[in-house]
Order: sequence, then C-alpha cells, then structure tokens
Amino acid sequence: MVVGLWKRTRHSAVGESVIIVIQALAIALVVRVFFFQPFNIPSGSMKSTLLVGDYLFVSKLSYGYSRYSFPWAPHLFDGRLFGAKPNRGDVVVFKLPRDNKTDYIKRVIGFPGDEIVVRGGVVFINGEEVKRVRDGVFVDTAGSGEPRRIPRYRETLPNGVSYTVLDSEPDGPFDNVGPYKVPKGHYFMMGDNRDNSTDSRALWGVGYVPYENLVGRAQIIFFSGAVDEEGAFSWWTPWLWPTNIRWSRFFQFVR
Repeated sequence: MVVGLWKRTRHSAVGESVIIVIQALAIALVVRVFFFQPFNIPSGSMKSTLLVGDYLFVSKLSYGYSRYSFPWAPHLFDGRLFGAKPNRGDVVVFKLPRDNKTDYIKRVIGFPGDEIVVRGGVVFINGEEVKRVRDGVFVDTAGSGEPRRIPRYRETLPNGVSYTVLDSEPDGPFDNVGPYKVPKGHYFMMGDNRDNSTDSRALWGVGYVPYENLVGRAQIIFFSGAVDEEGAFSWWTPWLWPTNIRWSRFFQFVR
C-alpha cells in the first residue's frame, strides 16, 4: 500500500515536471517568435558599436511582422502586420535581399526617396552633410597581430541620433561613392565600421533593403565574450571565462 502510494506520488511528480518543462519551452518559443529573438555578432562590420562575440536581443515588435519575422519565412501573407517604420539611425537586423535568408545587421541611414552620397568618408543625405567630428581612436585587438589604433568619429544624423564610426582606410573603396537614390519601400543601410562593411553602398552585395526584409531592431547586449581564431566563444573552457568575457558590455543598450 505504501509502496503503491510512493510510486503514484513519484509518477505524479515526474508528470508535473514534464508539464512545467513543456510550458517553459512553449513560453520561450512564443517570446522568440513574436517578441525578442537572440542574435550573435559574427563579423566586425559594426565596430565599435557592436563587437564580434556580442549576443543581443532584437525586438520584433519594433516594426511589426513580415514573413521574415518567422522561422523558415512561411509565405502566409505579404507586406507587414502592425507595421511601423524604422527611425533614421536604428540598428536593424534584416534578411539579405540577395537570398532572403542570411541575417545582416546594419544602421539605417537612408529612407525611401533619399539621395545618399559619400565623399571623403563623409555622408550626405539629400545634399545635407552628416556632421562628423573626431572622437579619439578605437583600439582593435582582434586577430593575432598587434593591436590597431583606428580613427574614430562621431556622426550625428539630421534627426539628432548620434553614434561612432570607424575610418581605418583614408580614401577607401567606399569613401567616395554614390549618388544612390533609395527606391520606394526600401532603406539604405551602412555599417559603422565604414571600410570593412558590405552594405547598401555595395549594390552587388546588399543594395537597397526592402521594408519587408526587416526582422527587428537591436535593443540590448545580454552577453559578450572574446572569440577564438574560428570566430566562436569557447563555452567549454569555463576557467578562461573571467578573462574572456567582456563583463562591461553586459546589458548595454544598442544605440
């Protein structure tokens, strides 16, 4: 009698645990699909705003939902539901127009109808120069060589959004390009690491980004760790975490 009761109690406890796990996974799935999706930064195109090894949450609520908001991009509808337009200067995750699959992250610089020109590394929007002032240097410690000191500038867009950009190569291949006329329903994206970013300046690589391709706005960095030579954080060496984890970047808002 006691043994039978113990077995029923044990089975009941196991069943409750399974239900709790299933509920937790369902909640996590709903949050990921409809609200906040985690992304990691695999390249240096957004330095110094975002570093390789940063993990961040992207808000899907910011711009509403398109087919690309969901896993495998099911063609359930066209356009966006509950759509809202991005602000100039937002850091956005989007699907690469060339394949509509690859995730890219860049900053919104141009709106539909804008004319974008870059001269001497300075951006002009509809003939208006984007204010750019020197803001020290960024010490790049990535790679196995000596740290590089890269000139850093602070840009301020016409709407007052301010952020830093890097200019590692005077008169680089993207420092004198344009004009670009942004088509209706598209946006012009640029990486903050201006000489090391394939973005809308490269019409053959990224080009103009359709509104439908926007996945969400980068909101907050929740983890950051230095990566190895293969570009991955070493989760399997916890004794190195105190030195490899960038504690100061935790819970920084992306601006």
